[in-house]
Amino acid sequence: MSSELSNPIYHPPLEPYISIVHRDDDLLVLDKPSGLLSVPGRDPALFDSLLTRVQKKFPKALMINRLDKDTSGIVLMSLNRKAHAAIASQFENRTTEKTYCAIVWGNVEGESGEIDLPLAIDPENKPRHRVDHDNGRASQTEWHVLERLPLPATRLRLHPLTGRTHQLRVHLKAMEHPILGDEFYAHDAALKAADRLLLHAEEVRFKHPDGRDVAYRVPAPF
Repeated sequence: MSSELSNPIYHPPLEPYISIVHRDDDLLVLDKPSGLLSVPGRDPALFDSLLTRVQKKFPKALMINRLDKDTSGIVLMSLNRKAHAAIASQFENRTTEKTYCAIVWGNVEGESGEIDLPLAIDPENKPRHRVDHDNGRASQTEWHVLERLPLPATRLRLHPLTGRTHQLRVHLKAMEHPILGDEFYAHDAALKAADRLLLHAEEVRFKHPDGRDVAYRVPAPF
């Protein structure tokens, strides 16, 4: 995870230290702030993360899904191995539904659409990724306009059909509508338009280990 950091100085937010949205015998639903790693990095300076914080209170907690350091929103952790297997398999098999909110540069034409562009790591600019029609993995993202803003900018609801690294960020860059505040993929004006990456994991739907269909939502803080 240390490769996420283009700046070696890591100052994760301390308040709230942990934000628990839901807790039961099997599951924790957490709201990760922007600027905090999901899991610790190899460098001791990158030890502080959502997982290490949660494991201080819940030693058996296991990470189910991760978010990029600068993305905020819903992260799931299991409290036992049976629950972990039951939920993690749904992410692997793409039977979960994930919804994100983003504010992007410019006035997006149309009201909805789908981006279908294969993605791969950019070997000359790791950890960045890029569209790669020769060697990339199939990647699809559905988008819907929620609001048009005066910058100009556009608030979008995003539904990733696949789960590639940096998928939403690279797809929106390819649309020529980078996410505001994106230090990896935004041009200078879009980067300076926000003091953080304006990307938030807002909702997740899946089948609980007890068999129920559940949904958890945390509105974007922007």
